[in-house]
Amino acid sequence: MRILLLALSLLLAAPAFAEPDRAGVQSVIARQLEAFSRDDAAGAYAHAAPNIRAIFPSEDAFMAMVRRGYPPVHRSRAHRFAELRELPDGGVAQEVRLQDEAGEDWLAVYTLERQPDGAWRITGCTLERMAGQSA
Repeated sequence: MRILLLALSLLLAAPAFAEPDRAGVQSVIARQLEAFSRDDAAGAYAHAAPNIRAIFPSEDAFMAMVRRGYPPVHRSRAHRFAELRELPDGGVAQEVRLQDEAGEDWLAVYTLERQPDGAWRITGCTLERMAGQSA
């Protein structure tokens, strides 16, 4: 009984870890993917964080980079959200399984950070081809 009470008291005393804002993070990524599918440069660029905007200071430059370097993201046929994890710097990493126009499967790992106004913005994306899996 004492062990149970001790375990319960330790559990109650432990700091509560907040779940990352899964819906907010995924909504930003989904809206950007939708904008890419419509070639809506302004809509896609709106979800880019200041660090990305500093590198690509115009919507056209940003879209050109995505078309050239991230074709599966630019024209995904399907996507499914996977693991979301918090990063030490306070940002998050969201895994997204994508299927490109040719039916190839990819893993995109988006990083996002919360802006001073509370909005999530995309700070980066890495892309890796997946073998034998479907989005």
